[in-house]
Amino acid sequence: MLTGTPFIPETISVHLGNPASPAENITVSFPEYIKNVASSEIYPTWPESALRANIYAIVTFALNRIYTEWYRSRGYDFDITSSTQYDQKFIYGREIFQNISYLTDELFNDYVRRINNIEPLFTSFCNGTTSTCNGLSQWGTVSLANQGLTPYEILQNYYGDNIEIVKNAPVRTSYPSYPGIVLRLGSGGNAVRSLQVFLNRISTNFPAMPKIPVVDGRFDDATQAAVREFQRIFNLQQTGSVDEATWYRIIFIYASVKRVAELNSEGIRTEDIEILYTEDLKIGMQSNEVSNLQYYLAVIGAYYDAVVPVEITGYFGEKTERSVKSFQKVFGLPQTGEVDRATRIDLYRAYQGIVDSVPPTYTAVALYPGVILREGVTDNNVRIIQEYLSFINRTYNNIPAVNATGYFGPLTKQSVMAFQRQFGIPPTGVVAGVTWDKIAEVYSDLRYGSDKRPYQNPGYIITG
Repeated sequence: MLTGTPFIPETISVHLGNPASPAENITVSFPEYIKNVASSEIYPTWPESALRANIYAIVTFALNRIYTEWYRSRGYDFDITSSTQYDQKFIYGREIFQNISYLTDELFNDYVRRINNIEPLFTSFCNGTTSTCNGLSQWGTVSLANQGLTPYEILQNYYGDNIEIVKNAPVRTSYPSYPGIVLRLGSGGNAVRSLQVFLNRISTNFPAMPKIPVVDGRFDDATQAAVREFQRIFNLQQTGSVDEATWYRIIFIYASVKRVAELNSEGIRTEDIEILYTEDLKIGMQSNEVSNLQYYLAVIGAYYDAVVPVEITGYFGEKTERSVKSFQKVFGLPQTGEVDRATRIDLYRAYQGIVDSVPPTYTAVALYPGVILREGVTDNNVRIIQEYLSFINRTYNNIPAVNATGYFGPLTKQSVMAFQRQFGIPPTGVVAGVTWDKIAEVYSDLRYGSDKRPYQNPGYIITG
C-alpha cells in the first residue's frame, strides 16, 4: 500500500502467534479485528474519551502495519500478529464488549497521522503500568479523560501537537503492492513510477545508487541501472529487473529509511503520492490511457469469448464500461465497470498471457509486446516496428524508412514521431500500445489490403 493513499482494508490477516512461529493465519473483517483487540487491550468501564483515544491508536497501529506491508515485505503471508511482543493482543473467538463494539463501528475508518504526512502514524502504546514506552499509556488515558481531556487532546499528549485525525477513510479491498508482473526495461505505468520514487529516496541513504533523473513511470536505462545497483548492495541477483523478491526488498528498505513504522517517522508527504498515477479509469474519461485500456480489452476480447471486445476511441463510454465489467466477471473481480489497480494488474496478466501463448502463425501482424519501446532500446520488437514503418514509407513518404537493426535510435524516433503526427497521435516518439496498434493497422491495410490486426477474427479462442 505504500504506492498510494491509505484506505481501510475490508479484511486483515492475523498470525496467531509470534511471526516465526508455525501458528495459524486467520482472516477477519477489519472492524472485527479492532473490536477484538480493543476488548483484549482495554477495559470497557473506562471513560468514553479514554476508550475513543485507545481505539484511534489501535486502528492506526494496524493500518501502519498494513500500509508499510511490514510483514509481507519480510516474506510472511500475513498482515499482523496476535503477539503483544510485536503488535497488539488478539484473542481469536473472544467475547466482544458491547460499548467497545458500538464505538468501533463509529471509529474503525478514522486514523491518526502527522499533519502534512500521508501514512497512518505508528501509534505505539503500552499499558503504562507493567510496561512503559514512548507512545501512548493505556492507563494514562484514563487519568487524562478524568481530567476532562477530549480523545484528540489525549492523543496530542502522547504523540505531539502536529497530529490530525482522518475521518471516514474509504473502505476498499486490499491487494499486495507487488504488481504481479516482472518490471523490466520497457515496462511502464503506476508500478514503475512508484518504483522510481522508492529507489530515488533509498539512494539518499545509499549514495552508490544512481538517481533516476526523470520519474515518469517508464522503465528506462537509468531505472535499470538503479535496480542493478540496489540488487548488488542488498545481495540479490543482479538482473536489472524487478521480480517479487526485489520489489518487496525495495519496499522494506524504503520503509526503513523513511522510518515509516516508527513513531519518529520521516513521513510520506502529499507530494510523494501526487506524482504517482493513482486515478482509476471510469466512464466519461477521455485520454490516451483510455485508448491503451481499450487496446488491451480489444485483444483480450478476441481471445476470450466471454470478454466483450471494444473499439479504440480514447473515450470511456458505456461500451467500454460493459467490456470492463465482462472482463472483471471472467477474472473474478468486483464488477464495477471501473479500472482500479486490481483490474489493471489482471488486464496486464491476461494480455501478456496471450502474447506469450498465441503462436505467431495465428496473426498476420504482431501483437504489442507489452513493453514500451523508446530511444535507446535494443530489441527484436524494435526491428518489427522498423520493418512496418519502412513498408508504410512506400505509401507515406513523409514517414521516413529506417533500417531494421533492432536498435531504437534517433532515426527510428523521428520515423515514429512522423507516423504519430500523420495519424493524430501525440508525437512522443515512444511506441506503447496505441501507437503499436495504429502502426500495425496501417501496415496490415497496406500490405494485405484489409485490416488483419491480431484481434480481428483471430481464430484462436480461449474460453472463459
